[in-house]
Amino acid sequence: MKLLDLLFERSTRRVADTTSRRKLLSRMGSLMVAGAALPLLLPLDRTSKALAAEPAQAGDPGDPNSCDYWRYCSIDGFLCSCCGGSATSCPPGTEASQVSWIGTCRNPADGKDYIISYNDCCGKQSCAQCACTRNDSEEPAYRPFNNNDVNWCLAAKSHIYHCTVSVIRGVAI
Repeated sequence: MKLLDLLFERSTRRVADTTSRRKLLSRMGSLMVAGAALPLLLPLDRTSKALAAEPAQAGDPGDPNSCDYWRYCSIDGFLCSCCGGSATSCPPGTEASQVSWIGTCRNPADGKDYIISYNDCCGKQSCAQCACTRNDSEEPAYRPFNNNDVNWCLAAKSHIYHCTVSVIRGVAI
């Protein structure tokens, strides 16, 4: 028992001699800041509205099968409207990814800016029709939810990318 007490006493004294209170406080502060910033890096679940089809609106100009469609201002991938789905719903046999990127697009009919969520549909081989790459409001990769160069199917059951839908989330203020 004395050997165990001696071992713990020496190790405790060694730590006390080599560590300062300031260093301990600075490390604890760094851990607290990193812990507070962690939720900013976690993905958001945006599938609930992506799975529900949006009704066609009278003030929704353009062709959903064209890359020039106003909702596709930040799209990067194949259009689901050309692959058996629509601009807002995934084709049969695919599922929307749990996470997405967002963009802000201007509707030429009413002149308002809308927040658009781009969800990748996953589970089948790539559609390879209507490929569009528009980067109007893309941000650098260190802001992943505004960057369209990420494989968003990594958050789905199947990591195979098929196509992309664009869902209006609301009016940008």
